[in-house]
Amino acid sequence: MRPGVILFLTFQLLFFSSLYSDEESRPRVREFGLRVGVMEPGPLNAITDVPGVLVGHKTLIQGKSIRTGVTAIIPHPGNIFQEKVPAGIYVANGYGKLMGSTQVDELGYLETPVILTNTLSVPVAAEAVIDYILSLPGNEQVESVNPVVGETNDGWLNDIRARVVKKQHILEAIKDAASGPVAEGSVGAGTGTTCFRFKGGIGTASRKLPEKRGGWTVGVLVQTNFGGVLQIKGLLVEEYLKTKASGELDQTPGQEGGSCMIIVATDAPLDSRNLKRLAKRALLGIARTGGYYSNGSGDYAVAFSTAPQVRLQPRERVLTQKIEVVRNEAMSSLFQAAAEASEEAILNSMFKATRMIGHEGHTIEPLPLEVLKTWLDKQPDD
Repeated sequence: MRPGVILFLTFQLLFFSSLYSDEESRPRVREFGLRVGVMEPGPLNAITDVPGVLVGHKTLIQGKSIRTGVTAIIPHPGNIFQEKVPAGIYVANGYGKLMGSTQVDELGYLETPVILTNTLSVPVAAEAVIDYILSLPGNEQVESVNPVVGETNDGWLNDIRARVVKKQHILEAIKDAASGPVAEGSVGAGTGTTCFRFKGGIGTASRKLPEKRGGWTVGVLVQTNFGGVLQIKGLLVEEYLKTKASGELDQTPGQEGGSCMIIVATDAPLDSRNLKRLAKRALLGIARTGGYYSNGSGDYAVAFSTAPQVRLQPRERVLTQKIEVVRNEAMSSLFQAAAEASEEAILNSMFKATRMIGHEGHTIEPLPLEVLKTWLDKQPDD
């Protein structure tokens, strides 16, 4: 490509990025005019469309080098240790630190909030979750807690070795967790993350099944920090937005690898086995957007059901209540919902994210939406 063309494209990227200067002004995918998949979203198009689910963020932006944070996902507002929810975890590529995963695999239940943060803050997050669970009324005799904490490495924009995330930050994210709209982009655990060589972050989306398919909701929240070849609705956006050198894509440090955490919630009454199957399908969102679970990418999905009838009630040695769960034959629509919501959540994390300057002056640009729109408008209709 000629230098003049490269300069022109660079100018376009910077100019149009400035039109959307913060998360409030940058649109979500549907506000931008794109429809992902064929199923309808819930009212908020967020994981909080699933009844009872709460989300809280703690964003840490300090000086020139601290760009990190915490995101807490709480399955229901009650005492989750006493009313454990069925859960399943699926791993696409295990280059990561998902604390608590083996007990969830073994017993099939989640007994704490799910916390997302940066790689080196997993231990302190786990300690904070233990403090939180032990402090709840009714847990005075609890002697074992399985905190579930996931991470991605934000060390390119954030001075990760400073380890500024403290227990109070995790506890604040849990305390502030609420229903309703979920902040997206460069917030919480997504403050310092990158995706496809653009700014990544937190994204969310949901799908509402038609009544004849059960009427259930599937909600997804993602922490995006991975690479690949960006695609939107099957179109190779990467080839248009980024220049190439000697036939190879420019590799911004940390962009070939990275990680993605996907949290899936549903009010469908599922057991842990089918929740693991649901988690597996949510990981398709990474592939649909152009990721391929590279060697250095930790790609995990955690799925749980909020349906009250499938919760493990306290002090039950023998399960006496009648439990009705979704049959295998009825899972396909839920699988489709998870795949679509995950894809849209990943895109929302990029659409809402903003330009970030961080550790050692590293700078990452947001997805240039106006340039993207100009190109998409020229594409033939389906």
